[in-house]
Amino acid sequence: MDCRIGCGACCIALSISSPIPGMPNGKPAGVRCAQLTGDNHCGIFGKPERPHVCVRLRPVPEMCGSSFEEAMAYLEWLDRETRPA
Repeated sequence: MDCRIGCGACCIALSISSPIPGMPNGKPAGVRCAQLTGDNHCGIFGKPERPHVCVRLRPVPEMCGSSFEEAMAYLEWLDRETRPA
C-alpha cells in the first residue's frame, strides 16, 4: 500500500523519541514534525537522518483508514497504547 498523497497523519499523531533534524529531542505526539513540508511530504524521506522508526513504519489500510481524520484517530490510539508505562 502507498501513502495517501498529502496525508501526513503519521508525522503528526505519533511521538518519536529519537532526534530528528530540527527536533533534537524527538517529537511529542500531536505535534507536526519539523520535516513535514507544507504539502505534507517528508522532507528527509530516503535520507540517512530520517529516524529509524519512520523508515520502519509502513502504511496499512487499518492505520490509514479512508481519510486523514480516520488515520489521526487510529494513530493517536496506537501512540497511547504503545507508550511505556
